[in-house]
Parts: sequence; C-alpha cells; structure tokens
Amino acid sequence: MYNRILSLPLAGPHSIFLLGPRGTGKTTWVKEKLPDCLYIDLEGFGIYGPLLAQPSRLETLIPPDFKGWVVIDEVQRVPQLLDEVERLIKERQIRFLLTASSAQSLRKQGINTLLAKVLTYQMHPLTIQEITTSIAIPQLLKSGLLPEAIGNPDAASYLASYLQQGSYEEVLQQGLTRNISGFTRFLERASFSQGSVLNVSELARELSLNRLMVSRYFDLLEDLLLAVRITPFTHNVKRKIIAHNKFYFFDTGVYNALRYMGSDNREGEMAGAALQTLFLQSARAINDYYSLGYTFHFWQTFAGTEVPFILHGPRGIHAFSLTTSPIETTKLTKPLRAFSKDYPEAHTYLLYAGKQRETMGTHTTLSFSDALKELPLLLATQNPMQILARGNNALFRQL
Repeated sequence: MYNRILSLPLAGPHSIFLLGPRGTGKTTWVKEKLPDCLYIDLEGFGIYGPLLAQPSRLETLIPPDFKGWVVIDEVQRVPQLLDEVERLIKERQIRFLLTASSAQSLRKQGINTLLAKVLTYQMHPLTIQEITTSIAIPQLLKSGLLPEAIGNPDAASYLASYLQQGSYEEVLQQGLTRNISGFTRFLERASFSQGSVLNVSELARELSLNRLMVSRYFDLLEDLLLAVRITPFTHNVKRKIIAHNKFYFFDTGVYNALRYMGSDNREGEMAGAALQTLFLQSARAINDYYSLGYTFHFWQTFAGTEVPFILHGPRGIHAFSLTTSPIETTKLTKPLRAFSKDYPEAHTYLLYAGKQRETMGTHTTLSFSDALKELPLLLATQNPMQILARGNNALFRQL
C-alpha cells in the first residue's frame, strides 16, 4: 500500500479527467477515494461492447435519482461516450470522474470541448515520498516506480507484459498504425534515444522507415502517455544553443525493459539515462501534484556544454545536473557554472552518488537520493537555500 500524494476536489461540483499511463494506480486510487461511486469499467466486455455499439446507453446505467460520482474507467476505449458525458453534465448535473491512459482517440473525438467543462489532473508512477518502505536507488533505477514493479521479484516479466498491453495492444486496438512491425522496431530503437537530443532523420534511416512515419511514432508515444519530450531552454537566451527536443520514456523501468530488447547495451550509458529518467519522472509528478507550474527544459550549447534539466516557473529557475560519480569535481560543475553565468538568478544543483552536502551562494551539491526526498520543498519555494540550511524538518510544513 502506498500513500499517494494526488488530491482531487471530490467535494466540489466539477467533473474530473484523471489522465495517466497504464499501471500508475488510477483505478486503485479512485476505488479507495470513492467507494460509493457508480463504477463503469470499460475493460470489461460486458460493458464495453454495448456502450461501443450504442453510447446513449450510458444514461440507462445511471439511476434517475443518483447524486454520487459516476466513474468511467479507461474512457479512451469508447471515446464516443464523451458526447454523452457532456450532455449528462449539462442536463442532469452529473459528476463524472473519467480515467484515461491514452489521449489519441479522445483528441479525435473532440476532447477540447469537454475539457472546458471539467478539471484535468495527472497521475504518475510512484514517487519516493509515496513509498512507505525503504528501497535503494539502484533498485528503482532497474524496476522503475510503477506500483506493480516495485518489490516485484520478477519485475522484468511484469514490465515486458506491461509493454505488450500498454503499447502494442493499444496501438492495434485503436488502429493507430498499420505497420505494427515497423512500430515494434521503432519502440526498441527509441530507447537508445533516451535522454538524447532527437535526430528523427537518422533514426528513420536506421530503421529504413519514412521520416514522417518515425515522427508520427514519437507523437504516438506521447499520446499513449508512454513518453515525453522536453524543449530547449530559450528564455532570454544569450548564446547559441541546440534547438531540437530531448526524448524520455516516462518511467525508468519501462526504459530498461525496452533497452534490453535491443543490442549494444552499454551499462554506463544506460545508468546515466536511467538516472535522468528517475529524476524527470519524480520532478514531473511533484510539479503536477503540488500545482507548481514549472515547465521542463534542457540547456545545451553548440560546444557541447549541457545542463540536462532546467525547471522554469513562478518560483524561479532551477538547474539540475546529475552524475553517477561519488566525487564532485570541477569538470562536473562546469556546465552549471556556465549556465549561472548566463542566468545568475538561477538555483543550480549537482546531484551525485556521494553523501556530502555543500552550498555556496545559489549552488548546492547533494546526493541524488536526498534530492529526490527533498524535491517537493526545493521546487515549492523561491529560496530553497534557506530550506536546505534549515534541514529536512522544515520540509513539509511549508507544503
């Protein structure tokens, strides 16, 4: 059992969209928080078939005097239901909680109209703050943070099954591509782009696929909520920087499962990409759960100087470099110093495998595990250096 941070305004009058990749715990959370809801599971064929054939049957499933929440789980399976949901919200003031693990079919159905009438939230894989037992970082780098993978003695088999159901079957079911063989090869090779600047043309040549097709596959991964692309940091840019996006699968366990399907696996390269993935998925979750309003970027010059994560929002600029090294060196902090020269107002952090913590001005070096634990507070305040100096006890009093 986990103590999920996600909090939804269930006492309010508005219907809710809860989006998130498969296996992140949406259904478990909903059933725990709304035990008296009217639950409609579109994974079950007994419900799925009739509603797919005639979406208007939805109203017949809701008693005339029902005043509670109506939950439709995996609504993307029957996107035509959105029209009925919108009508029932308007005519009967019914409150719906709609979960979805894909945005592709919903977007085709015209989700934007409904989004204007409902609140939208995201559920992510688990964070360190939500896990009640102590799990070492190296284990999380391999298994990832999907609830069913953590502590699973056969996490590799679970993740392989997860990919089968969450990508290949979803693609086939929704008819998102006719070239499933090409998509399968793309999915495996895309793992080699983890944490890298995307070169779609080069990948298309490697796979002997059309460039537009490969670009569409990347779009598809984002629509399935399996991946995210982050953009270069161009705020008040002072020098020439790389203009292409970076790519990440959403969970380090999923990334590892795909990477091991391929060949030419270099452990050092994989460890660095997994470390970045673990940080990114944790930061994205904290940002959404606490409504912090950050956008995610990277900073890389044409000379190769790189800071992998820049978080920019109402609480300032936070720049993070990560390393698997247990020793802080001048070489490791050089990119952060270059970034600070262009953005002296930024808070910079080197997250490393050592244990010592040091703060000088607006720069802090601290262990990767400590950074994950303290991430909610570091991002929630405009003056994180004061918090770091005061210690962990000040952490959650301010959230």
